[in-house]
Amino acid sequence: MSTNKIALVTGGSRGLGKNMALSLAGKGIDVILTYHTQKGEADAVVAEIEQAGQKAVALQLNAGDVKSFDAFFAGVNAALKNTFNTDHFDFLINNAGVGFHAPFAETSEEAFDNLLNIHYKGVFFLSQKALPVLNDGGRIINISSGLARFSFPGSSAYGAMKGAVEVLSRYMARELGARGIAVNVVAPGAIETDFSGGMVRDNAEVNKTISGLTALGRVGLPDDIGGVVAFLCTEDAKWINGQRIEVSGGMIL
Repeated sequence: MSTNKIALVTGGSRGLGKNMALSLAGKGIDVILTYHTQKGEADAVVAEIEQAGQKAVALQLNAGDVKSFDAFFAGVNAALKNTFNTDHFDFLINNAGVGFHAPFAETSEEAFDNLLNIHYKGVFFLSQKALPVLNDGGRIINISSGLARFSFPGSSAYGAMKGAVEVLSRYMARELGARGIAVNVVAPGAIETDFSGGMVRDNAEVNKTISGLTALGRVGLPDDIGGVVAFLCTEDAKWINGQRIEVSGGMIL
């Protein structure tokens, strides 16, 4: 049987999820990562993790399609057996997401439902369906956003979904505590990635504005986030539970 701990990271092929996967591997944790369409990018992350001496596998997942989750977990079970020689994993990181910007008055029902399915309903039911294969004493980390605490015009639907995940996380922590499973939220501030079409990374004006709102004087980088997620999966973090940890360099304090 595998002696290494295993993490399942949704949306692990690029951006913050990739950084989380690599940071977890850096702490000696094996990784199952999911991708939606970017199989090549996911396979490259797997190769990088394997070069670092850990085991990894990439599985396709549409995080907003709850009906597909049973088939997805059949794939997880097969990967656990074939790649990791075990039947359970230890850490679930609900990271998969999509960006969306529109004024409240112009947000369509279709866009709202898509965000709801990926950022809230998907997180709810993927976590639920993970419970039979998640080890007692494991951890669940739900990725939120600074936008659940402060408000920027154009993010009403996205920010509200993340707020829902934060409340859900406290309930999960309460109900899963009997199994020794800790549930926490990591809420990144604005980060330079390709998220939302690279808006923070590629728009100099946005970048400058956010830097001015941030106590540490710059926007975030993926490297600022992954290590915090990895830390929450270590023994050092075992008594952190039901918490929202904002990782934003001190935005809008």
